[in-house]
Amino acid sequence: MSSQPDSFLFREQKIAYYTAGTGEPLILLHGWGSRSEWMFSLADTLSEVRTLIFLDFPGFGASEPLKESWMLDDYRSLVLHFLTEVLQIPRADFLVHSFGCRVLLPMLADKKDQNYIGKVIITGGAGLKPKRSVQYYAKSWFVKLLKAPYALLPAPARERGLARLRSSNLWKRLGSSDYRQLSGPMRETFVQTVTHHLDKLLPDIRHDILLLWGERDDATPLWMGEAMEEKIRGAALVTIKNAGHYAFLDQPQQFQAIVRAYLLG
Repeated sequence: MSSQPDSFLFREQKIAYYTAGTGEPLILLHGWGSRSEWMFSLADTLSEVRTLIFLDFPGFGASEPLKESWMLDDYRSLVLHFLTEVLQIPRADFLVHSFGCRVLLPMLADKKDQNYIGKVIITGGAGLKPKRSVQYYAKSWFVKLLKAPYALLPAPARERGLARLRSSNLWKRLGSSDYRQLSGPMRETFVQTVTHHLDKLLPDIRHDILLLWGERDDATPLWMGEAMEEKIRGAALVTIKNAGHYAFLDQPQQFQAIVRAYLLG
């Protein structure tokens, strides 16, 4: 694995990627707040059966931060551009983690996009609507209460007031750890994408998919993997014991053995 990535421009953004191995292409998409480097250990055995292509999403790893906010469809366009224009290949297998799943699910549900996708492995996949606690709804109510006074102001004053509110320590404490670490377009993108739930797309997916889930995953709990297996025709779930959200790091030998067998099957 080269320590120096290749790169390309997409919408005036520098996007980095790494390659390793030989064989048919396997594109790896990482999670939010992560980077492709965290998945490099997968090259230990998988590079013997696939050309691994690790893509850094904008704002992570060696890729530039976003200059304007994105929606999920922008990430879809990035992946399709990368596949068809940069790599110039008609089809690839995919191994996606967490946010990478959020990007891939709409493509799998689209009759045209799915033609670009071969075998699929999803691990700790995000995108389903989480089960909310009483504390979550209390926090949500409090946030709406804080924003309410600004609704009566003229647009310029309202935007200035909301901007001050969002920069306050109180507001930052109300957000998740991912939210607190972000600013500008990256923060806007985070809010727009993580609140976009994809449950309704699952019955439209007709792809064979291997779901690999850590039994102790507390970011995308095991019930999400079970829901995907139930609602996606052709999906099969394998639970990895003594593993959390990063099952490929917690149990690397078992994870790689399962993926290798699936890719060669």
